[in-house]
Amino acid sequence: MTKFFNYCLSTALAIALCFGVTQAAWALPQASFTLASLAQGDAITDPEAILRYALPIDNQQIRNLQDSMEFMSKDLRAKRWGPIAASAKKASRVLSISQDAILEDVVPSFKEQAQTLLSEIEQDVAVMKEAIAAKDRETIWTKRREILNKVGAIEEAMIAEYPTTIPEEYANLPRLLGRATVELKTTQGDITVVVDGYNAPINAGNFVDLVQRGFYDGLPFVRAEDLFILQTGDPEGPEQGFIDPKTKQYRAIPMEIMLAGDNEATYGATLEDLGIYLADLNLPFNAYGALALARPADDANGGSSQVFFFKFDNELAPPGFNLMDGRYSVFGYTVDGKDALEALTKADKIISAKVVKGLDNLVVPS
Repeated sequence: MTKFFNYCLSTALAIALCFGVTQAAWALPQASFTLASLAQGDAITDPEAILRYALPIDNQQIRNLQDSMEFMSKDLRAKRWGPIAASAKKASRVLSISQDAILEDVVPSFKEQAQTLLSEIEQDVAVMKEAIAAKDRETIWTKRREILNKVGAIEEAMIAEYPTTIPEEYANLPRLLGRATVELKTTQGDITVVVDGYNAPINAGNFVDLVQRGFYDGLPFVRAEDLFILQTGDPEGPEQGFIDPKTKQYRAIPMEIMLAGDNEATYGATLEDLGIYLADLNLPFNAYGALALARPADDANGGSSQVFFFKFDNELAPPGFNLMDGRYSVFGYTVDGKDALEALTKADKIISAKVVKGLDNLVVPS
């Protein structure tokens, strides 16, 4: 029997709301409508950059080094050689005067490796400067990516212990105390996602636990709206989520959103319900392939196994023009396999899902 569960807000509807087309079931107060119609400036749309900035660290020197590379991308696309050279110069300056301050925050077991990475980054920046002088964009892009990967590794090594407190009421749910990488084999190719337990420990933990159980293996995509939503996780039979074999109960997963600057996630309600608008989130819907928990339209805490990929192109509707942020819990991002994700439809399915990194960060209550 074909099941249709109105789990997630249509992005098309969200955008229509912003431009004044409303339906009674989704009508917003005028105040939020006005605010949500305003663009939020230049948002970061690179999923790996979002993940780097979402790391719970407080070292301005490594952030300055990261900034010099992250913000170079627009200048590279536009061939603005002056600003590109200035970014490389900024990176060199950070490396020349701030290495001790960077290493000070790295966990002892990684300090030697971090020192090696910083030395490699110095060499990479030197090669980048030569490429800038030659206006060799391909080499600059390659070195930028290599530098950012190394910066990200150093940043992750600054997290000495899990920094977030999870409410006791969710002690019965799996949680991910860090990050994990999941590979999805689909009928259109492989997709790699990184799920973030620093900012969404319960939503990420639930997903990783279900992947580890083989729950998603063989499941079809039940909703595939062109350019908008790709949804999966609806099991066979009458249930619309995961039934825990121990408790025989539906595993309900709460709304979970980490506001930028907060040390603990906000649970149990949408940001709109809390009267919070235009907030900066650590895990926003800015990136193509953002992975979020689907839920019933009338229950912010009724999600379970169904998840969706956000497939909207933010070049067509920049962040700030959609109403997804704060309504659904993002817990990960697609970092590889965009072509496969673009090709998937309701005729496709997940062949298998596997945790390839970070399984040791999963904690499942006994």
